[in-house]
Amino acid sequence: MKLTLREAIVFSMLGSLMFLSKLLLEALPNVHLLAVLTVTYTVCYREKALYPIYLFVLLTGLYAGFNLWWIPHLYLWAVLFLATLFLPREMPPHIAAPVYMLLCGLHGLLYGTMYAPAQALMYGLDFHGMLVWIAAGLPFDAIHAVSNFCMGILVLPLTRALRAARRG
Repeated sequence: MKLTLREAIVFSMLGSLMFLSKLLLEALPNVHLLAVLTVTYTVCYREKALYPIYLFVLLTGLYAGFNLWWIPHLYLWAVLFLATLFLPREMPPHIAAPVYMLLCGLHGLLYGTMYAPAQALMYGLDFHGMLVWIAAGLPFDAIHAVSNFCMGILVLPLTRALRAARRG
């Protein structure tokens, strides 16, 4: 995927926006715009959305340290990216809005479950230990799901704004 200079600048800004939005909302546990921005970027830029998404992942590692907790970030956002990529390209707004909200909410609900296999490998948990770890995180995943679902309504207006900015 070859980038133009303009795209490189835009994607740098969008990845930085993801990172800054996470920092600004860090006081609220599991409440952030990352799923919304991942879905929005994927809807607008398709495969090229990987640039701002992985810039965010890189900035997160640079800021907080490349430690074991960071490794699952290499695939957690790719799952949401791929799920979005497989949605129909053009959905009527009355269908797209709830679909994007459900997708964001589902990613939040499954976040801990998707994180768990890496945690099990890194910390030597057996299958039972991994299931206990998942169960212990369910209240946090529920908060994550509800906040992602509610914020998912922002995908459509953000998509319209990015497309309008791209046109002119």
